Amino acid sequence: MSDLQEFSKNTAREVEAVLDKLLPQASAEPKWLHEAMRWSTFAGGKRFRPLLVFAVGALFDVPKTRIERTAAAVEMIHTFSLIHDDLPAMDDDDLRRGQPTCHIKFDEATAILAGDALLALAFKAIADDGALETDIRLQLISELAEATGTPQGMVAGQQLDILSENKEIDAADLERIHLHKTGALIRFSARSAAIAAIASEADLAAVTEFATQLGLLFQITDDLLDATQSTDVLGKTAGKDEERRKSTYVSLYGIERASELAGETKAAAVASLLHFAERADLLRQIAESTLSRTA
Repeated sequence: MSDLQEFSKNTAREVEAVLDKLLPQASAEPKWLHEAMRWSTFAGGKRFRPLLVFAVGALFDVPKTRIERTAAAVEMIHTFSLIHDDLPAMDDDDLRRGQPTCHIKFDEATAILAGDALLALAFKAIADDGALETDIRLQLISELAEATGTPQGMVAGQQLDILSENKEIDAADLERIHLHKTGALIRFSARSAAIAAIASEADLAAVTEFATQLGLLFQITDDLLDATQSTDVLGKTAGKDEERRKSTYVSLYGIERASELAGETKAAAVASLLHFAERADLLRQIAESTLSRTA
């Protein structure tokens, strides 16, 4: 097992233990809602964003107790976004992580409420984090709100993505969509640990640039996987981008050029880590793994 594989496995286990404590138990009323929240949260997944929180934390030698609630909060926000993305009014998907989506397993109204509740609980997780100073908590809450909402965050990116369906857009517009939709939460994940470390402005800038390029890389590879892998491999319905006539890196550039662009973006991400020399080896491994991922 590689260093990254072991680190990733440990990170997933640790953040899931924190999530288990923070989420209401399924036996608590309203049970149907809490079952839905836990169903979606613990349905599997790569825990990529918490991995990034902990990896940047390791770069700065941040105690895990200072970042574990933030890592859990990021995963709650991500899960909320997946629940809502899968709804009939959005991507209308019935499969996520190889299992029925929340609105299929439960019902549409409950899925909406499960996402809403996870969104609220994410901010409470940071607000109540006694391991962090008040000013750090306030900064994290503010940046997470910005990364989640509009005009600079994930929700804005989702709206731009919807508006781009059945249209031809250029490379700048496509990048703008994904710097918001995918990149904003990935950027926050990296920045949050640096903020908890009270990192210098130069260190924070380098981490931010790395995460910006990593977010684009993640989306390019996601588009490639949707076009080249099967539903069984992906754990979600393959070919949805083409079916919905979405603007993607594959639709704009084709598979060959999109693959080249992924390599160039990975190189840009790695180059941003020169500031940290060998201390950033784990982050370099994350970039390499993102480029070569198969699901």
